[in-house]
Amino acid sequence: MAPMPHGDPTTPRSRALSFDRVAGQYAAARPGYPPALFAAVEELTGHPLRGARTLDVGAGTGISTRLLSERGAHVTAVEPGPGMAAELHRTLPHVPIVRGDGNRLPFATSSADLITYAQSWHWTDQSRSTSEALRVLRPGGALALWWNVSDHDVPWIAGQDARLRRFLGADDSAHGSPVRSRDLPAALGFVHRLVPWTRQVSVDTHLANLGSHSAFLVLGEEPTRRFLAEERDCLAELFPDGTVEESYVVDLGVARR
Repeated sequence: MAPMPHGDPTTPRSRALSFDRVAGQYAAARPGYPPALFAAVEELTGHPLRGARTLDVGAGTGISTRLLSERGAHVTAVEPGPGMAAELHRTLPHVPIVRGDGNRLPFATSSADLITYAQSWHWTDQSRSTSEALRVLRPGGALALWWNVSDHDVPWIAGQDARLRRFLGADDSAHGSPVRSRDLPAALGFVHRLVPWTRQVSVDTHLANLGSHSAFLVLGEEPTRRFLAEERDCLAELFPDGTVEESYVVDLGVARR
């Protein structure tokens, strides 16, 4: 496995770039997004995705990029990590990729209809990324941010979250947290929508999904291996057939320029 990024592994930038080391695992195990999410984006932005000049910022391996493209958006992926960008190009060779991040978007003023951040807004300096989004969006354009958040109303997920927080620290988890806790710029007037959905995956895929989160990537291989082995035993009791039903709520925020 490649070495850790240079610098303090607990800084936001180091945690963001830690995904480069597991780009293939990330692409294979992370959940996608339901069609209802993109219908909600169209409703809240007031415009169809088809034909929209779209920047998918912090695109990672292209999970949201692919789905936006399938809805007809003209997508350019923006991704700072070389490993993640390479995985995106491997699976979506037709999609343009620009190396960069939301703090300094390398695009002309008023050049985009839609800017999206799927699981990535929290890695930016929000004062800079907000002003950059407003600069690059055309009048009438929109900024859409969303996160897959595990549904803690499901008992087994709540139990797993408690174990994660005991292991990683009370303020950390690999389940995500709602958009409203992320201090979105109030001046932009975000409108929120919650989109519940589920997927069924193998225990192996579920554990690979957990292990692809930055909280584990900066922790190190041995502690991660121990936790995931113990978690496998817990899941074997909960899901004896080896199939896990993951329940999510996509927390979406949209602001129109």
